[in-house]
Amino acid sequence: MSALITPNDLHKLMDNENLVILDASIDFQIPGEVEKDKTNFIPMSRRFDYDKVFCDPDSSLPHMMPSEERFNSLAQELGLNNDSVIVVYDNSGTFASPRAWWMLRAMGHNEVYILDGGLTEWKVAGFDTTTEYSVASVAGNFSGKLNPEYFVDAKYVVEQIESSESLTVDARARARFNSEVAEPRPGLRSGHIPNSVCQPFAELMDKHKLKPVSELKSILKHSLSADASQTLFSCGSGVTACIVLLAAELSGYTNLAVYDGSWTEWGANSELPISSK
Repeated sequence: MSALITPNDLHKLMDNENLVILDASIDFQIPGEVEKDKTNFIPMSRRFDYDKVFCDPDSSLPHMMPSEERFNSLAQELGLNNDSVIVVYDNSGTFASPRAWWMLRAMGHNEVYILDGGLTEWKVAGFDTTTEYSVASVAGNFSGKLNPEYFVDAKYVVEQIESSESLTVDARARARFNSEVAEPRPGLRSGHIPNSVCQPFAELMDKHKLKPVSELKSILKHSLSADASQTLFSCGSGVTACIVLLAAELSGYTNLAVYDGSWTEWGANSELPISSK
C-alpha cells in the first residue's frame, strides 16, 4: 500500500477503532509552503510535535530524532498502540508530515500513512474540521524499536562521500546548494556536501501536494542514481529531506536514510568538508 492516502480514504477509516490521526504541523515556515491554517484540525486529531516534544532535548540541533526510550514513552502518553493505524498530516499540505511518517517508520511501525495534501486537501474535499485536539483517555502500549539505519549522523555521511555505492541528495534550493545565496540560518557556511547532488523538494511539489508518481519518477531519474545501493537525504534541518525521500520511496527506490543534522550541523562545523560548485 502507498504511503499516501487521500481525504476520502481517511474519511472511510474514521470508524476504525485502531485509527489514530496525528497533526504533525510545525511552526516555522518552509520555503514555498502555502499558508498554514493554525485554527482548524481534522476531527480526532492528536498533536504530534516533533519540533519541541518528539525530539532529542539534549541536542543543540533542531528536532533531532529522540532516543528509542523517549519516543516510546511519549508515544504511549499520546495513546499510540502497536496495532494503531496512524495517519499523519500537517496544516498546509504535504510539507511537515513526511518527517513524522519517517520517524514512526524508523521505530518499526509500518501501519503509518500520510494524508496527501494535508489539512488543505481535507478542506478542499469538503470534510468537517474541529477547533480542538483530541486527547487519549488511556495510555497506549507502543513499543517500537529504533532502526539506526533510518537516521544517520555526520560521521556516517563523511564516510560515504567517496563511496560509489552511496549517494547524498540535498533537498535545498539550487541557489543555496551552489553557494549563490547566504544560508537563512545565521553563522552557517554556504555550499554543499562534497559529491552530493541537488534535488530541491520544491520541484517535486504541485502547490500543497506531491506531483503524481509518474512525474516524480521522471524528475528523480535525472538526480538519483540507480547504481547507488543507499541514498541519503539532507536539507536544512531534516524536514524537507523527508519530502524527497518520500518521493523516492513512492518511485520505487529502496535503502533510504535521512542525515538528521543536515545543513544546520554540517554548515556550522568548519571541520566538515564543503563544496560550492
